[in-house]
Amino acid sequence: METHFDIQLAKLKTRLFKMCSLVDEQVQFALRAIEEEDMSLAEMVVERDKKVDKYDVKIEKICQKLFALNQPVAMDLRLIMSAMTINTNLERIGDIAVNIAENFIRLRTKPAFLEKTKINQMSMIVKEMLRNAIDSFIQNDPKLAEKVIRSDDELDALNAENHKVLIEIMKEDKESIEPAVTFLVTSRELERIGDHATNIAEDVFFIVEAELIKHKYEKFLFSEVENVEKEIDEEIDEDEKRNGDVQKN
Repeated sequence: METHFDIQLAKLKTRLFKMCSLVDEQVQFALRAIEEEDMSLAEMVVERDKKVDKYDVKIEKICQKLFALNQPVAMDLRLIMSAMTINTNLERIGDIAVNIAENFIRLRTKPAFLEKTKINQMSMIVKEMLRNAIDSFIQNDPKLAEKVIRSDDELDALNAENHKVLIEIMKEDKESIEPAVTFLVTSRELERIGDHATNIAEDVFFIVEAELIKHKYEKFLFSEVENVEKEIDEEIDEDEKRNGDVQKN
C-alpha cells in the first residue's frame, strides 16, 4: 500500500518530468524561431514562460513539504535534494530561452553574417545536451549524464570562437554592430544553457551513484597539484644535494 510520502514523491517526479518537457520545448521553439525567422514562434516562447514559472513554484512547494513532513533517507533524500536544484536549473534555462526569443524579436530578421558564426552548431549541441540531460534524469542513466558533461568543453570553445568572429564583423561593418552584439549575447546564452544542462547531469550522478561529480573533479585537480608540488620538491632536493657536493669538493 502506497504511503502519503510515496504519493507525494510520485507527484514530484510527474511535475518535474512535465517541467523538463516544457523547458525543452521552450529552447527548441526559441532556436527554431531564429532558424525559420518565425516571429509568432518567438512570441509564443515569451508567452509560455508564465507556465514555466508556475511549475517552478509548484515543484518547490512539493519539495518543501516532503522535507518538512517526512524524514527522507538514501536515494529518496538525494532525489528530493536534486529535484530542487534541477528545478532551479530548468527555470533558468526557460528564462534564457525567453531572452533568446526576445532578442530575436527585436531584430526580426536573421543577419547574413550568421553563416560565418558557429551559432547553428552551438544550437544543435545545446539541444542534444539538454535532451540527454533530461533523459539521463528520467531514465536514471549516469552514462548519458556523462555524455552531457563531456560536451560542455566543446560548447565553451565554440562560444569563444563566436566572440572572435563577431568582433571582427563589427570592426568591418558598423551597420552590423547591433545584430552582431545580439548574437554575441545569444552565443553566451547558448553556452549558459549548456552549463545548466551539465548541472542537471551532475545531479543525476548524485541521485544514482551517491557521488558529487564536482568533488570528483576537484579531487583529481588536487591530486595533480600535489604531484607537481612533489616533483618541484624533488628537484629542489636534487639541487641542494648537488650544491652540497660541489662545496665539499
